[in-house]
Amino acid sequence: MYQCPLCHQALVRQQQTYRCENNHQFDVAKEGYVNLMPVHHKRSKDPGDNKEMMQARRRFLEGQHYQPMQQRVAELAAEKLAGSAHRLLDIGCGEGYYTDQIQRSLAAQNPHTQVYGLDISKVAIRYAAKRYLNCEFFVASSHRVPLSDASLDAIVRIYAPCKAPELQRCLDENGVVITVTPAGRHLYQLREEIYDTVRLHDETPESLDGFVLEHQERLHYPMQLSDGAAFDLLQMTPFAWKASDELREKLQSAQSYACEADFMLRVYRKVAQ
Repeated sequence: MYQCPLCHQALVRQQQTYRCENNHQFDVAKEGYVNLMPVHHKRSKDPGDNKEMMQARRRFLEGQHYQPMQQRVAELAAEKLAGSAHRLLDIGCGEGYYTDQIQRSLAAQNPHTQVYGLDISKVAIRYAAKRYLNCEFFVASSHRVPLSDASLDAIVRIYAPCKAPELQRCLDENGVVITVTPAGRHLYQLREEIYDTVRLHDETPESLDGFVLEHQERLHYPMQLSDGAAFDLLQMTPFAWKASDELREKLQSAQSYACEADFMLRVYRKVAQ
């Protein structure tokens, strides 16, 4: 499955090291993940979410505020990959909250299914690999996925970027991409606290060359946040950079904070070239 990020040759595992025929090697960390992000591909020393952002997201997700979306994505993956064993990649998997549930849903159909999680944040991948032993996790860029051609049956992208040619390359014939993006009113109340004028999120489907949109649905529900969950939500979004100190204090001390979750889920099918 793994491809050398330096020369693109196949990586073979030998004990605790992955090595290609050009003798590039990548050690397996004690937590079980492998770092396939070469230093010269990084734009910063530690790209991706830092420890504080990861911990905020972990606390928020463990509060099950996004559980309806997590469950529906896992159901869609199981519906689209029913039958024999499959290989799925969760791009931008973070600390593995969605990856784990997807694996459980697919493994219930076929225990030989393999689920992988990729993220650019080493902090997040370390936590994911340590906690979710049923999946394989690796550090890498979503723009240079170090997996061999046509090695996957499905890719999940929850807010994560990845260019269409890379999706096409990694997916086998007739493979699917499942995406989650913000629908119109996602986190509307939180955005009202930050911006003078709040625009609804654009719900225009993404155009992916080489894919056809096969299915889309909207998932909308109210959230009632307490015990600092609203502040954790702020910390795991890009809005954190624009929030005032007053808003931060308000969310940290809020006993209850009402906010909408609004997601658009889509399934794209790879078409023959």
